[in-house]
Amino acid sequence: MPAEASFQHPIAIAQVMVNFGARHGVDAATCLLGTGIGEAQLKDAETLIAREQEMRLLENLILALPQVPALGFELGLQYNVATFGIWGFVMRISRNLREATQSALRYLPLSTAYCQLALFADEREFGVSADPAAIPQHLRQFLLERDMATAVNLLHELGLQGLRVQRLEFQGREPGHAARIEELCGIAPRYGSARNALVLRREDAEAPLPMYDAHLVRLLEDQCRLQLERRQVAGVAGQVRRLLLGPLGFVASLEDVAQQLAMAPRSLRRRLEEEGSSFRDLMEAERKQAAVQLLEGTEMKIDEMALQLGYGDTASFTRAFRRWFGKAPGEYRRSLEK
Repeated sequence: MPAEASFQHPIAIAQVMVNFGARHGVDAATCLLGTGIGEAQLKDAETLIAREQEMRLLENLILALPQVPALGFELGLQYNVATFGIWGFVMRISRNLREATQSALRYLPLSTAYCQLALFADEREFGVSADPAAIPQHLRQFLLERDMATAVNLLHELGLQGLRVQRLEFQGREPGHAARIEELCGIAPRYGSARNALVLRREDAEAPLPMYDAHLVRLLEDQCRLQLERRQVAGVAGQVRRLLLGPLGFVASLEDVAQQLAMAPRSLRRRLEEEGSSFRDLMEAERKQAAVQLLEGTEMKIDEMALQLGYGDTASFTRAFRRWFGKAPGEYRRSLEK
């Protein structure tokens, strides 16, 4: 069964969590344990991380800080418009909060949200609902509260002075840390509601924003579309391909890849089988494609090519190439010259 597309997040998302942990006395090494994220990567703004890595980081924070009430909500308040780069800037320069929110949901995978978000409105009110059903049970309440807090912070920041979220609604029973949520955001949450939601006055949602620029909105929305294409990885197989073609290379073992994805090797095998693939098949397919590209597009020697593709010797590479194409690499290259 094909897996849903997984989107990578910028390393800035992880940096916020590591900084948050540090303020509570948790060092970076503890936060990053088992994530496959190195501390040096936190300083590289171009680095992208998989959701599996982000989830492991979240789990580490929860385990390290069980005594902190409303931990998820407090973490959510650390994110601001600038954290999300182009996605956040599109919101800032939108016509009003209503259009800013519509743009945000259109490119939601560029944010850190895990809940399914949706807009609702009537003559008096405008709001955003959050459905956490797709989140693993052990992280569901934590991430619901984090996503809600992030939305509160973004709406307040975009609306500048004077805007206030009217209601903060939760479906579940009132937790022991409800008073802490009110202390953090100044809103007394309502529990036992029909939905999880943030509710604004409609007139506030439609009030003009000071940085509105229609031309720049169009340009940056194009950039958001490109970012979505760049960050999308089709299932676990796509993530494995990304690692083989990027940081790990063709010398990587299944265990190396599993570690980078913060998964057990057995789990990685099972997930690939569910997608109708295997680590060996993916490795061979990527080696085959890379071999053709190197033969057709470079003058690299066959011996060097074998090493580049992760083979222990030239003979092993030649045997694999004959199996793929019925001829040796040298013969293939010479046939291109005719």
